[in-house]
Amino acid sequence: MTPDELSAAVAACFVARNGEHPMTPEDDEYVTAWYSPLEDVAVRGGRDAEELRVLMLAKRLPLPSYIRSDGVQMVTRDLLELPERAGGFDRLPAYFAAEFGDPGAALGAWDGYLAGQFVCLRSVEPSMMKRKDELVEAITARLADPHDTSADWLHDLHMLVDELDAIEPPFAPYDRLRFGGPVSRDRLIDDVRREFPDSRSRHGSIELRSAGGEARRQRGHNRQDDEHGPISA
Repeated sequence: MTPDELSAAVAACFVARNGEHPMTPEDDEYVTAWYSPLEDVAVRGGRDAEELRVLMLAKRLPLPSYIRSDGVQMVTRDLLELPERAGGFDRLPAYFAAEFGDPGAALGAWDGYLAGQFVCLRSVEPSMMKRKDELVEAITARLADPHDTSADWLHDLHMLVDELDAIEPPFAPYDRLRFGGPVSRDRLIDDVRREFPDSRSRHGSIELRSAGGEARRQRGHNRQDDEHGPISA
């Protein structure tokens, strides 16, 4: 295949997984700030962009995370670090299996990884994938049984939310389209902080203020994020 044909084939796979949604100037600005063109990552890794696209089509490297409105295929800046750590592209599936232990979890993570849909993480690696799932589950469990008048409950909730915030990027508006609704940052970070404020004084005391209402009661029943298929993100 020619370079143009390879690029078109990768773009077609991307649309098949993510749907066809327009990228706005705001999306382009976000993606340019957080990701790199595939060609730049290839050069830094001492490889050709065409070689990386072949690996994507062979399901040995993730598809682009985004395609900008100008057609540039954008990938994570550490795209080649995980294959190197695994000992090569062909060893990546076994690497995932060993990292997760549970075959079902490994398969789900592998599928999301190949789709390029782990845009919910600043660092796309198994340890962060697992920790993200743990945090989503823990926050969701606490929201299902709110005790907003309890200082301990509120403190624990915000500890989890702060950790989730630290490993998640801001997300692009485009992500709300391809994932079909609010993403984990919306539901489990921004909404939680708004509905369950946690204000600490300089002496460490906690002021409890709860927004209350139906939204809080329903939050515990919301679905877990499906930003990349079977893995919650």
